[in-house]
Amino acid sequence: MFNSTTNSRTNIIYYSTPSLFTLSTPDNKNLITMSEQLVITALGDDRPGIVDEMSKVLFKRNLNIEDSRMSVLGGEFAVLLLVSGSQQSIDDFVADTASLEQSLNMKILVKITSSESSPQAMVPYMVEVVAIDHPGIVHKLASFFSSQQINIVDLHTERYAAAHTATPMFAVNMTIGIPTDIAIKALRDEFIDMCDDLNLDASMTPTK
Repeated sequence: MFNSTTNSRTNIIYYSTPSLFTLSTPDNKNLITMSEQLVITALGDDRPGIVDEMSKVLFKRNLNIEDSRMSVLGGEFAVLLLVSGSQQSIDDFVADTASLEQSLNMKILVKITSSESSPQAMVPYMVEVVAIDHPGIVHKLASFFSSQQINIVDLHTERYAAAHTATPMFAVNMTIGIPTDIAIKALRDEFIDMCDDLNLDASMTPTK
């Protein structure tokens, strides 16, 4: 699967998706081999053709893009990828990182990863917050959910000028995973009360 987000004013936090698997080999049709997974972070000067070049590099190495986040931040193009493939394909890519940095003119960081073997049951909720821009908004939101043992699985932020007044505004869109043993109505009420105290316009709704 290939999903991407490109927005010059958006900061993105990445999270992974479940791994894929292959079912057979020529030597043993009953062999089931789990795909290996690799997280790739790449950063370089923004220019046309970066996505084409990176996807070509992965395709030639038999690596499949499972999930991705891409964004222009300032004058830089930032890429976060989750790819999967055979152990040999992963090893070859990791070994070629230095040469790929030269050919792509990007800084590249890689880390082998894996899916959770027994993910905790979570209820996905969407949180949206808008306020006049000031330092600490993300920190206060993250601290609230951290104190409740709630995981932030996706986060987008955007700074923009309000229509007519040009007042600097800050918008937050996040997806959270709420454990099934938490009373959601009480959690929502507490969250909205906190946001009201901080002059943040907020909502928390089930993810559709």
